[in-house]
Amino acid sequence: MTDAATRAEEVARSSYGRLLAVLATPTGDIPAAEDALADAFERALASWPTAGIPDNPAGWLLTVARNRLRDLYKSSAHRTSTELEDTHTVLDNLDLEAIPDKRLELLFVCAHPAIEAAIRTPLMLQTVLGFESAQIAVAFAVPEPAMAQRLVRAKRRIRVARIPFVIPVLADMPTRLPAVLEAIYGAYAIDWQGVAGETIRESMSAEALYLATILAALLGDEPEAFGLVALIALSLSRAKARENGVPLDEQDTNLWDADLIAQGEAALRQAHGYGRIGRFQLEAAIQSAHCARRDGQPTDYVALRKLYTALVGIAPTLGARVSLAAAIGEDDGPEAGLAELDRIDAPRFQPLWATRAHLLSQLGRTEDARAAYEKAISLTTDEITRDRLRARAGE
Repeated sequence: MTDAATRAEEVARSSYGRLLAVLATPTGDIPAAEDALADAFERALASWPTAGIPDNPAGWLLTVARNRLRDLYKSSAHRTSTELEDTHTVLDNLDLEAIPDKRLELLFVCAHPAIEAAIRTPLMLQTVLGFESAQIAVAFAVPEPAMAQRLVRAKRRIRVARIPFVIPVLADMPTRLPAVLEAIYGAYAIDWQGVAGETIRESMSAEALYLATILAALLGDEPEAFGLVALIALSLSRAKARENGVPLDEQDTNLWDADLIAQGEAALRQAHGYGRIGRFQLEAAIQSAHCARRDGQPTDYVALRKLYTALVGIAPTLGARVSLAAAIGEDDGPEAGLAELDRIDAPRFQPLWATRAHLLSQLGRTEDARAAYEKAISLTTDEITRDRLRARAGE
């Protein structure tokens, strides 16, 4: 690959969402902006090897894409002269040396109530991060044609409904911001749950952290945004150690990423400073408690129990409830943990059976533990995890 091609890819990676948001803002026509931007990248690959890489690559791309959009809108008979005039004014007044950052607005467009909830995360990944629909389809375990069709419908909805590219006013923020946070969290969860292929999972996790960091920086005073940054950074710090399905309690803490832990802890401190506790902050605090092992400290199950209790009070998911039972089992003993598990009615939730098997093993109830392990194995789709559960069942 030539230096020019490499540079074009770097600019695409770092500037795609920013350029697309600027181009789509005047009309809300994301597909037209995508086509114009794709054309600009094609021209860059054709001209930069001979003409040289411009001093301001992003500005060069924006100029080419803007000119293509202007030509498109001039030839669009269905647009009124007023719309054309407004669009041209916005595009012509762009400062190519200081391209405005409209990514936050684009995030909120993708999370608008008029957009189907299930497509919000894929839409953000494509429009803000530049993922291809084929990559997103793999990550979400959806056939590519179906994913592409859903994305097209969502973009058409944005244009037809004239959803404005604006940050919601304070009164509307509570109903809009959670969707943005949940969508970013969903992108991270794809990796954590192991839905997609290894390469996609790694990139999805990194991009989720990237999205969360952008959101926190642009909002500036939203504790749950910083909590989400902390949660993802602290979780990803263990990515290398958990390769091949190594469970948390068996991981080599020397493999944990110190820089990501530092980033997560800093974000968590900033979130805590606002004095408004939320779900992502609690989940991040749980990850922080586990990360303390890297400094040679034992796992503080008393703290984990308190954190999981608070989390269940805010977001009583099955995962949180099972984790609370596990923490109770470590704090008060396995019988107390089993009693807490008995309160959960989820016969096909794999973590419940894996946790039950572990607690039964601690009590020496070998046959009951083996039966619980077998149930957990039957509900596990990942072969590496199955092998680990089989090994534990045979101990």
